[in-house]
Amino acid sequence: MDWLVRYGTTANGFVSYRDDSGAGLANQGWKDSGDSVQFGDGRLAEPPIALCEVQGYAHAAALHAAALFDAFGLAGGERCRAWAAELADRFRAAFWVSDPHGDYPAIALDAHGSPVDTVTSNIGHLLGTGLLTADEERSVVARLGAPDMDCGYGLRTMSSRSRGFNPLAYHGGSVWTHDTAITIAGLARVGDPAAALVASSLIEGLLAAAATFEFRLPELFGGYARDDSPAPVPYPAACRPQAWAAAASIAIVSARLGLAADVPGGTLGVTPLRPSAAGALDVRGLRIGGQPFDVAVAADGRVAVSPTPSGLQVRTSRRTSAGTSSQDW
Repeated sequence: MDWLVRYGTTANGFVSYRDDSGAGLANQGWKDSGDSVQFGDGRLAEPPIALCEVQGYAHAAALHAAALFDAFGLAGGERCRAWAAELADRFRAAFWVSDPHGDYPAIALDAHGSPVDTVTSNIGHLLGTGLLTADEERSVVARLGAPDMDCGYGLRTMSSRSRGFNPLAYHGGSVWTHDTAITIAGLARVGDPAAALVASSLIEGLLAAAATFEFRLPELFGGYARDDSPAPVPYPAACRPQAWAAAASIAIVSARLGLAADVPGGTLGVTPLRPSAAGALDVRGLRIGGQPFDVAVAADGRVAVSPTPSGLQVRTSRRTSAGTSSQDW
């Protein structure tokens, strides 16, 4: 946090990158290909580049650090929260752009501070970081759930409306398993019925794709529309198996369960996603505070936790299109 506050943000007020050596990667986010940060008209962004999701990661880091400072009775929490609030204000003023379909965050700012206006999966990484207001999250959710982004097998890395879109481009229209899973996790944290619908659609899409790949999803595959392609199109050089593609399954199970553990606070929250994209779910061998427990979620969203961890109150919620209902035991 000291590095972020003192050195992490550059003159433009954001965490940025640039390859000064001439021998490194032109882009240093997870989308590290040379053409991954481009304007809607296909122009490439000039470095230094400030990616939208990196600002979300920094904001979340500051809030989590503040919670740790507070929990251990250390000074620094207020400084972290103030830094995060200032970052959110700057982001709101600099990154948000509009097109005929509404408002959304640009993928990045370029060397001139201009917002790089392509609609990309990067905005899904902002959900749950605290960087966005509730209204802004709803705008992002609507973008992610539109058919130019949700191809039916997962989340495209770039909108099919963009000039640079290519369903077999490495970061310009393909579907990455881990990228979709990160967005699903963010959608689950939003806690909004519309977000749950988009999350369930993306989960169902990945499961449909997984069947084609013998349930060993590759790192990426083609972003062709499911209506036009009876099966996902493999990306020729994709790794399978691949570590973060495999880890996507854990992220999706966590998102479906909606677990929120607070041992010092004495609570365990379970808020399963509804509608369910895969029927009932039974997860065994979990541990909290050193105690084992299992969670069973019925197809209709009913929750059973067994055994109830000693000293903890279990709080369950069921999200439906009509809202959220809760119970404790």
